[in-house]
Amino acid sequence: MTLTREPRNTGDAASDGAGASESAVEPRTAPRFPRADGPAKATGQARYTADLAATGLAHGRFLTAGRAHARIVRLDTTRARSMPGVYAVVTGADVPHRRYGSFGFVEDRYLFANDVVRFEGDVVAAVAAATPERAAAAVDAIEVEYEDLPLVLDVEQALQPESPLVHEEWASYAKDPELVNDRNEAARSTIVKGDASTAIETADLVVRERYVADMIHPVPIEPHALLAEWNGDRVTVYSSTQVPYVARQMVAETLEIPEHHVRIVVTHLGGGFGGKCDFHYEAHVAALARAARRPVRVVLSRRDEFTMPDKVGHGMVIDVETGLAKDGTIVAFRSRILLDCGAYVSDTASLAQVASMEAVGPYRIPAVEVDARAVYTNRTPSGSVRAPTGPQVCWAVEQHHDVCAQRVGLDPVEFRRRNLVVGGDEGPTRQIFEPNGALEALEEAARRVGWGRALADGEAIGFASGWWFSMPQASGAFVRIDADGHGRIVTGAQENGTGAVMALTMLAAEELGMTPDDFSITYQDTDAGPWDGGSSGSQTTFNNGRAVVEAASAVREKLLSAAAEMLEASVGDLELRDGGVAVVGSPDRRVSLAQVASKVQADGGLLLGTSSGNAPAGPDCDASGCIGRHGFEAFAAPTFFCQAARVRVDRSTGVVRVLDVVAINDVGRVLNPQGATGQITGGVVQALGTALTEGTIYGADGRQRNASLLDYKLPTSADAPRIDVGWIERPSAHGGPRGSKGVGEPPIIPTAGAVANAIAAATGTRVRRLPMTPERIWRAITLGADGADEPGGPFDPERRADQ
Repeated sequence: MTLTREPRNTGDAASDGAGASESAVEPRTAPRFPRADGPAKATGQARYTADLAATGLAHGRFLTAGRAHARIVRLDTTRARSMPGVYAVVTGADVPHRRYGSFGFVEDRYLFANDVVRFEGDVVAAVAAATPERAAAAVDAIEVEYEDLPLVLDVEQALQPESPLVHEEWASYAKDPELVNDRNEAARSTIVKGDASTAIETADLVVRERYVADMIHPVPIEPHALLAEWNGDRVTVYSSTQVPYVARQMVAETLEIPEHHVRIVVTHLGGGFGGKCDFHYEAHVAALARAARRPVRVVLSRRDEFTMPDKVGHGMVIDVETGLAKDGTIVAFRSRILLDCGAYVSDTASLAQVASMEAVGPYRIPAVEVDARAVYTNRTPSGSVRAPTGPQVCWAVEQHHDVCAQRVGLDPVEFRRRNLVVGGDEGPTRQIFEPNGALEALEEAARRVGWGRALADGEAIGFASGWWFSMPQASGAFVRIDADGHGRIVTGAQENGTGAVMALTMLAAEELGMTPDDFSITYQDTDAGPWDGGSSGSQTTFNNGRAVVEAASAVREKLLSAAAEMLEASVGDLELRDGGVAVVGSPDRRVSLAQVASKVQADGGLLLGTSSGNAPAGPDCDASGCIGRHGFEAFAAPTFFCQAARVRVDRSTGVVRVLDVVAINDVGRVLNPQGATGQITGGVVQALGTALTEGTIYGADGRQRNASLLDYKLPTSADAPRIDVGWIERPSAHGGPRGSKGVGEPPIIPTAGAVANAIAAATGTRVRRLPMTPERIWRAITLGADGADEPGGPFDPERRADQ
């Protein structure tokens, strides 16, 4: 293990992956890593999708349902089609009449609503016109008559036998064979280990609670933007997507054209946070451009960005029950989690399984029973917002652990110390853990936050631990050295602003004795790079980084072989450094990379390497007692982390000020400290919004009431606390390059839990509804109302939530 303390804005090259030291080290002070896309973004020269233009460009606009559940009785586009400057109007009648489902779980939706609209953002029609104003006028001219249908807005009521159905024809939908569902239950996943019921009955102490989380939005600053242009029977779609290859596949599927007739290009992406991690409107705009016979560009308004894209963080009801021994060790754990998946499933089928794994957490528990259900409602469809389900579940379970600690007379650190996993322990599906830093992260967070010291009135410290998966999957890269000695990486990976793709140059440079500045990158074009899963699941460095290292290694072999012939030396006597190849011990016997590349090219060859990455297999586990399995039966190369938060609470108003956050992370091996520190810092600030201010408010009509940046409260720089980032390096034998593990998603997971536990320690009361707004905190302090629904848990419905 290596503990490293990272101040902000420091960086160095990737480490060599050698065995980790057991001692703490000083902050790294190597030169900063220069991002290739930095100058263009900083100077305003970067062109985002909304900046693109084309000859004859038309402006597109969508007509959305504007209501949560209704049958379309009449749809008349006659007047809109006849308006001056209107080039095309497209409805469901103008595209193939087929259902689809992203990621292949359930085919439960159409491109354009045909008979029924199921949430307010359902697309009914699209218009292309000469100006944005004419497009808006044409949308207003479309006549739609609706028959309102009963609303389904509560996940528990949705599961009742008498509840109206969100999808009346759901039984006939094509589905993944592993999917377990029934009526409004869209998907179900369970974990069963041992006999939790018996262990609960015989435990020395049982703690039962309920927690409720509101939906949250990812809110990237750049809204969804697309431009589609046809060339014969082939379409190019410029899109602000995080998953261009998924988008390509789904455009081909929904428009019933060959996949090689579709090209998806991403220029620069102005953030996503998972909100652009799906196929959204690429096919809509492609169909509109085909009908208009000219390029069409669509840029969502800020309100549309809130109400339309089906990627919001899940609303949840989380019931938890823990059986404890007198010494504070956990003997059994049960949980029921209801995820509000909204009107369509998308990837929520797999995220129910992620939620169930996250509920167990990085704890040593011999008996487990978790039941996670994704439930259809007439709300905005949920999905893979950054660390999907992680922040909500961790917030609930880590509060629950503090309650358990209090009930057995232990402080929060000691309780976790007795129950966190170490290497050789068994996970919830009996995977055996590698050596990990879960316990060390707790100890380091406690040390740095000053646990045990006296605090000012109204201040308190809270802790939260957690874990998250890495996501092995297919990826690929080409690496080449051109005749001028400059390198190029061609990748299918997607850069969403984190710098993960930009940092691939570090890995290639280290392998070839070059500097990151010696490389250029071609990326975000499905016609250029090999397939990649996109910017999701913290997988870019984990998978594409491995592909780049392997491709660069192939180039290295060719380089050394050619240079050995040129220098009349053996390969074993050569070294790659400073942009050339030299004989060890004879610095004058040296050739530049340009000389070697030119010679190889003249001889009819190329310094080119390719790799598909060879994703490692997931860990062995026993999920035989589980249902609804979709690939997350075990967490591959899991990241472990702990955060400590110091807060100040104004008891008279419920206002919370987060003063300090210590974030300690076991990410295997830190390859780019500057970039990784930025990810942790940004994740913590984003998570403060989840904790304290961000939550979607729905009216009784199923429509959002705070769909604007004025009403949806994001944290700003003024809200950012002091953030102390630290690393524990335990390289994984089954990880990414140099034993690295995922970095992008973990930092957002434990913050809300740490802040919640600090609020409880400062006030003596607990807030069981997320976000923990000043009103909810004030009500908990003054009225004893904790914000969670009373009662109704599956374990003991007669008990209050805090018993």
